[in-house]
Amino acid sequence: MKWSRVRIVLMIILGFSPLLPAQDTEHSATLSDKPTISAQDLSGVWIQASAVSIQWFDSQGNRLKDLPMTPWAETKFKANSPTHGPNEVSSVLSTDPIAKCLPPGVPSIYMMTFPMEIVQIPGRVIMFFEYDHYVRQIFTDGRPHQNLTPTWMGDSIGKWQGDSFVIDTNGFNDKTWIDNEGHPHSDALHVIERIRRIDHQTMEDDINLEDPKAYTTTLTTKRILTLKAGWNIVEYICEDNDTFLEYQKTATEGNK
Repeated sequence: MKWSRVRIVLMIILGFSPLLPAQDTEHSATLSDKPTISAQDLSGVWIQASAVSIQWFDSQGNRLKDLPMTPWAETKFKANSPTHGPNEVSSVLSTDPIAKCLPPGVPSIYMMTFPMEIVQIPGRVIMFFEYDHYVRQIFTDGRPHQNLTPTWMGDSIGKWQGDSFVIDTNGFNDKTWIDNEGHPHSDALHVIERIRRIDHQTMEDDINLEDPKAYTTTLTTKRILTLKAGWNIVEYICEDNDTFLEYQKTATEGNK
């Protein structure tokens, strides 16, 4: 009788063992159904489950058709040539920094249809993007912002608030856009993200963006990502793709 009980206990433990292969199915089990998965465990490979383009809302959740730009931002917006929106042009004629294989910045990095891997280690949460292998280091050791030199991806610090991982990012340069419609930002850009795991397969990222030099109100958006068990990040080189090579050829011919 004692041995039978031991066998039953072993079967229960193995049934929920995190070492067993995860199943990538349409059904999303809740975290409560997966007692071995902590709500504060974001590790794994994730990919966008929502549309690529970013939809903007105000702080009350109202959809913004036209963003409330300052005169400075309005001038920059009209001069940009994006691949989407009212000023749309072809990708080879676009002035989008992404079309030139420059870093996309935040939150534009989340428009990429490539997966990213989250790795959690003491003092840091690391986002490793397949798209051109960009890396975000989110420091969780209690340090303040460094902000020594403005950067493409900004300076990120993070902390847990319950089951939400809050990322505070500033220290950006002004060389990227906030979406693929050509909306600019300044070096005053400040992004707050609240990431939480909705269930075993799904992660939600609520993004709040403030930039008083470019916008007269807070902008918000949301990204939904799906866990891809068994996936690995592979090599992707932006400069070695058809769009960039055609863009480069067009730019070269235009300078002759």
